[in-house]
Amino acid sequence: MSIWWSLHLRREPASVPLARRLLIGTMETAGVDPDISYDLSIALSEACANAVEHGGDPGGRPEGYRVTAYLDGEKCRIEVSDTGPGITLTQQVRTPRPDAEHGRGLHLIRELTDHVRIGPGEPVSGTVVSFDKLLKWTRDPSPLSA
Repeated sequence: MSIWWSLHLRREPASVPLARRLLIGTMETAGVDPDISYDLSIALSEACANAVEHGGDPGGRPEGYRVTAYLDGEKCRIEVSDTGPGITLTQQVRTPRPDAEHGRGLHLIRELTDHVRIGPGEPVSGTVVSFDKLLKWTRDPSPLSA
C-alpha cells in the first residue's frame, strides 16, 4: 500500500496540531501500530514547530512551510520544508542540556525515528528536515489498496 499527502501551511502555531492530526488519522486508517504513529506524530510536531519558529522567509516570498508524508510499504517518510534562513551544522549536531526548554526538537526527532536528513531548501534558502521510520501494522493494510 502507498499513501502520500502534502500540505502547505501558514507559519502559525495552530498549523502544528493540524498536521499532526492528519498524520495520526492517516496512519490509524491504514492500520499502523499506535506506538509507531505516536512517535512519528511527536517527531512531526517538533519539525513543524521548528518551521513555525525559525522558518521565516528572508526573501519576501509568502510565509509558510510544507509537510509531505509518504507511507509506502514498510516505511513512512516525512519531510518538512521551510523558506527561512537555513540551519547551520552547529545547530544540527548540538546536544541540548537536559533542563533546556528549547532546542530539543532535532534531538527528539533523531530519538523517535530511524533515519534523519537535514539539508538546505530549494532553490537557495530554507531547511528540509526529512525522517523515516519502519512501520508495524495492527492489521493487514491490503484492503485499503484495493
